[in-house]
Amino acid sequence: MDMSSRLAVWQELAESCGLTTVQQGLEHVWRLVLLCLICRLCFRLGGVSTVKHVTSVLTGMYGLFLFFELHMLWVLLLSVLCYLVLLLSRHSSSSGLFLSVVILIYLLTGELHLIDMVTWHKIRGSQMVVAMKAISLAFDLDRGTVGTLPSPAEFLGYVLFVGTVVFGPWISFTNYNNTIEGRKLSWSWLRSSSLSLVKSQICLLVSTCIAPYLFPLFIPIYGNTFTQKWLRAYEIAVSFHFSNYFVGHLSEGTCMLAGAGFTEEKDNIRWDLSVVKPLSVEMPRSMVLVVTSWNIPMSRWMKKYVFKSAMKLGTFAAILVTYMASALLHGLSFHLGAVLLSLGFITYVEHVLRKKLASIFSACILSRPCTSDCSHQHKKEYWVMLLNLVFSFLAIFHLTYLGSMFDSGDDEQEVEEGYAALHTIQRWSELNWASHWVVFVSWVFYRLIQ
Repeated sequence: MDMSSRLAVWQELAESCGLTTVQQGLEHVWRLVLLCLICRLCFRLGGVSTVKHVTSVLTGMYGLFLFFELHMLWVLLLSVLCYLVLLLSRHSSSSGLFLSVVILIYLLTGELHLIDMVTWHKIRGSQMVVAMKAISLAFDLDRGTVGTLPSPAEFLGYVLFVGTVVFGPWISFTNYNNTIEGRKLSWSWLRSSSLSLVKSQICLLVSTCIAPYLFPLFIPIYGNTFTQKWLRAYEIAVSFHFSNYFVGHLSEGTCMLAGAGFTEEKDNIRWDLSVVKPLSVEMPRSMVLVVTSWNIPMSRWMKKYVFKSAMKLGTFAAILVTYMASALLHGLSFHLGAVLLSLGFITYVEHVLRKKLASIFSACILSRPCTSDCSHQHKKEYWVMLLNLVFSFLAIFHLTYLGSMFDSGDDEQEVEEGYAALHTIQRWSELNWASHWVVFVSWVFYRLIQ
């Protein structure tokens, strides 16, 4: 395809896909953005804290109604159930564990066709945000980080906070209480939240109109039958990645617009909420950093409330428990469970292998970048950078493989109800289970050099 033909196709794609995507994206979110602004202004006006909590509840409920209509009642039911459990177990030191079990039973019951699967999958994201908030509050009560059980208005204001209840992200109860104090309006607040909203629309455009046509329309690579499979898998993975960045940046924007997502140092307030880091995923140093950059607040939640609690079982067991907890929060979905458990094995093997190699060669080749005062002898030599680059390409390979299943093909119903197990097996078998074999070989190699 020559350049003139390529430009003509780009123009047609911009008109047929780009404009429609932007229009639909704005139509879906503008009312939620307005609700976040209203909530922010109400917090700023001052008054009794109970009124602010009620405002948070009402705007959050209306936000849920805009996206889920009467199906929002399932999210409200979960919220009320969580508070009742906290109320009943307020004198216990294990309310976090007890609430986690109750929430898990509730989510699994809903997943097992309590309501139709399409509806359940639509509200699953909001259910997960409410569950994470309630569980974190329960553990903070157990640990004494939060002194007393909040009032019903305070609790519901927290879990249904309009800036996070639809798209996330998770914020702590302490952060919510800081939010309702109503920090002053500023250009940095407006600039940061607006920039995140713009980024979200750009990511939506890339996911919908660029990534599916990456090869050879935008990048002229054709290849043979074998490479075509992997190029197509990469297109699917990138499209899926940018759909996640769209939600991540959108949640940054709505959260900051509603008044949360800031750090305060003395009198200086920085609106610096970060939910996703696309560059750390698309150009990764390691799979470990990919996982933490995919959803930063959720990664912190998992580390604080799951991983550290499970560390007494050992590092490998704690990693598996963490990924299993993530899979259960996401629902009874075979493809997500398969991806998350595979990620658990991949990140563990990568971590221990690079740690061992770093010790043998005394080089900065760990999964995470070394600090400037590390004890390694070799830091920026060419062979060290080359080895890190090899691991980066290996991470891209794993991401392509894991993301290859997120392709609905011609069956939109499959996406709405969740991918079947056969879909996952078929996609990975087409790629010869390559990533799993590489992980197995890497683990064998690690054991040999032990």
